[in-house]
Amino acid sequence: MGRADERRARQAQGHRRAAPKRSAKGKAGRRSGIRRFVNWKTLLGTFLGFCLLGMGAFIVLYMIVDVPKGNAAAQQQSNVYQYSDGSSLARTGEVNREVVDLAEVPKGVQKTFVAAENKTFYTDSGIDFKGTARGLFNTLSGKGLQGGSTITQQYVKNFYLTQDQTVTRKLKEMVISLKVDRQTSKDDILAGYINTAYYGRTAYGIQAAAQAYYRVDASELSVEQGAYLASLLQAPSQYDWATATDTGKALVKDRWNYTLDNMVEQGWLDSTKREGMKFPVPKDPQGAPGMEGQTGYLVNEADNTLAKQLVTQGAAADLDEAKALVDAGGWTIKLNIDKKKQAALEKSVKDKLTSNLDAKERDVDADVQAGAASVDPKTGKVLAMYGGTDYFKHYINNATRADYQPASTFKPVIFAAAMEQSAETQDKKPITASTVYDGTSGRKVEGSDIAFAPPNEDDQDYGDVTVQTAMNKSINSVFAQMGVDVGMDNVLKVAGDLGMDTKGVQAVPAQTLGTMGASPLEMAGIYATLDNHGKKVTPAVVASAEHKDRNVEFPDPIGDQVISEEAADTVTSVLTGVVDDGTARKSVAQAPDRKGQQVAGKTGTSDDNKSAWFTGYTPNLVTSVGLFGEGAVGTKEAGKQVTLKGAAGGGRVNGGGFPAQIWADFTFGAMGKVTKFDLDTTQGAAVAPTPTPTLSQSPSTTPSSTPTTEKPTTKQPASSSAPATPSDEPTTSAPATTEPATTPTATSSDDEGLPEDPLDPDSQ
Repeated sequence: MGRADERRARQAQGHRRAAPKRSAKGKAGRRSGIRRFVNWKTLLGTFLGFCLLGMGAFIVLYMIVDVPKGNAAAQQQSNVYQYSDGSSLARTGEVNREVVDLAEVPKGVQKTFVAAENKTFYTDSGIDFKGTARGLFNTLSGKGLQGGSTITQQYVKNFYLTQDQTVTRKLKEMVISLKVDRQTSKDDILAGYINTAYYGRTAYGIQAAAQAYYRVDASELSVEQGAYLASLLQAPSQYDWATATDTGKALVKDRWNYTLDNMVEQGWLDSTKREGMKFPVPKDPQGAPGMEGQTGYLVNEADNTLAKQLVTQGAAADLDEAKALVDAGGWTIKLNIDKKKQAALEKSVKDKLTSNLDAKERDVDADVQAGAASVDPKTGKVLAMYGGTDYFKHYINNATRADYQPASTFKPVIFAAAMEQSAETQDKKPITASTVYDGTSGRKVEGSDIAFAPPNEDDQDYGDVTVQTAMNKSINSVFAQMGVDVGMDNVLKVAGDLGMDTKGVQAVPAQTLGTMGASPLEMAGIYATLDNHGKKVTPAVVASAEHKDRNVEFPDPIGDQVISEEAADTVTSVLTGVVDDGTARKSVAQAPDRKGQQVAGKTGTSDDNKSAWFTGYTPNLVTSVGLFGEGAVGTKEAGKQVTLKGAAGGGRVNGGGFPAQIWADFTFGAMGKVTKFDLDTTQGAAVAPTPTPTLSQSPSTTPSSTPTTEKPTTKQPASSSAPATPSDEPTTSAPATTEPATTPTATSSDDEGLPEDPLDPDSQ
């Protein structure tokens, strides 16, 4: 054996003796556990396998799914609306749709829809794969919204399928869209789309939309008007100019500009013409037959309530899809509206307000709008609602509009927050009904990083007053300080808990004057929660909604305890003083039909007298009445907030005037037997009178035990009349406090109408 052979033999023998090395992967050359089977090759293979499987499934789906017969028109039915007792309120008529040939629609208008929705419409295959994939993902992940659909897909959804947000429906939509695009001309698809789309205002199709928004036929639409209708399709409820918020109006204008700019980009519109185009403001809506008077307001609110619930339940992706489902018909909707109470509320508004207005004699009388809502605090049912003089004459529902300030009706919320938070004054004394504050007009609030010194009504000084008296006389300077003492963040939190929409509201001292917007329905819910001992009441207009294809369940209007029973009952106790010895004394406490009924409530008069309020309650009924100054149609101030001053031939329109009169006439006529509040509190006018402190220059927190007859002073011009002497006539029930009644300088009037009420020093 040579050396080389010996060396090889020794090496081989050494290798046999050496133990094999183990790696972290297990035995040499092998992977352990799941890593044996998972690597980039298997992952890639699995992915490709799923792709092939998906493609195969789609091919099978494409082969078995046929283009169905159009069913959109067949689905349209009437809706039936009922009062709470089952009697008929209204029935919708035939569907508001009239199909027109594409040739009847101007070419430029046709292009607005393509520019707004699907610029590649004339060249695509009928589907947007990225948009559809995104829609499928959103559906699977529970988001519901689908974006990026082509005009063909939207037409298929409207005409052949349903609005349901399901994976099956979306897959069918994609397959049918591909087939429709192959079998149908682009012009026919576009015609089908604009004739089946939902434009809001119960209008289906471009002809109905042209009439609803511009009172013209589709053949007479301008490019500018067509661009608005095309832009509207993205969000009909949000973009309807008649009801849109400032944000909604800005968004639809942006969409309108986007549409026209796309037309220029595609060569469908001359750039010079584009520059000269102005936004075509739509006309106000017109009611459908049978919707006259209050009926249209009630039906519209019922539709909105049902649509919101459909979105909540996931039956529709958004509010516009939900409204399309409601307008498609087939619903039997029972409202909580009590037929007798509804008629009584309408009569009270007529007897106490509208019969005293004469627009021919006084222009301001045409600017007066009234809204009211009445709620059962034990069930949350909305028993009556007043939306305006007539749904045909004033489309906006004054009972649900939230664009006017609630003014001093917000003050009880501040006191509720003080009670709930066990808040203290600046000198660390607990805030109670008998806590003393400085009621000097224009006094700078202490403890605020933001300077604030609100004047009282008529710039009246009150000196040191209790919280009870401050509520009775609606003293701004006291509640501005109280808001800072409680903390405005805490005030807004409690406001939200009680039912006020505080989204976007800044936590600043100025909010103590009730400068945020609120509706009568919203305020009725807040006060109903107080009436219900702090247990949340969410006003419910709809009792039930039945449909052969859908089940809808509505939440219980009575919710959780949002503030303590003691805090809510203390506010109620204090608010009885406003009625018996405060700003509502004349209209409510001394009303002839009161019959000893215990009442709590608060007046409010906003900045520049643009709104006036009274929200009040008995143990069984809560009603909020608001008067709003809105520029009359045909004037340069049309639709704008204007002053109510001078309406009905009077002076300033106070919450203690017409709103309180309407409230008293309605409530005392509908209350049945006389009732008393069952309160868990030892504070406030309903429990015991509070003592009057002696006047001092600085605020104190301990009331004086010796009442004083000293009257507050009023800063006024020398030519003003002398202070009115308070009446010694006893109220229907005992006065709330032992303090002498005092009034600001003003001219009093006992005439029916809107007097310059000296007992209503509400917020500016």
